[in-house]
Amino acid sequence: MINKIRNDRSAFTLVEIMIVVAIIGLLAALAVPGFVKARKQSQGRRILNDVRQMDAAIDQWALENGKKDGDAIDTAGAQTYLKSTWKSQDLLSAAYSVTVVGSTQIAIAASTKTALGGVGIDWGTY
Repeated sequence: MINKIRNDRSAFTLVEIMIVVAIIGLLAALAVPGFVKARKQSQGRRILNDVRQMDAAIDQWALENGKKDGDAIDTAGAQTYLKSTWKSQDLLSAAYSVTVVGSTQIAIAASTKTALGGVGIDWGTY
């Protein structure tokens, strides 16, 4: 009686389980690079957005304080024009380069651009 019950029970064979595991592995191998690229794009866009906000804050600070091209930038003064705090480093812990009032007053580190390269981010003038 017990043997009859055990023989009637259906189960997966080892081959079927191996095929399912192989299919799941193949799907994961296809999906992971897409997730990595999406994460890098997100990081790059966040860094670029932060720099644009800080650049606009510097412009507003310079305009209201009568600064001209070539004048030194007071980041503490420019920070008052931001809703968030002034960021001295990006998400990858590379320091932003703040120079003087003008067209290239803040820049993203070359190491950040290299680390996030190849994902379709246009860094523009930064």
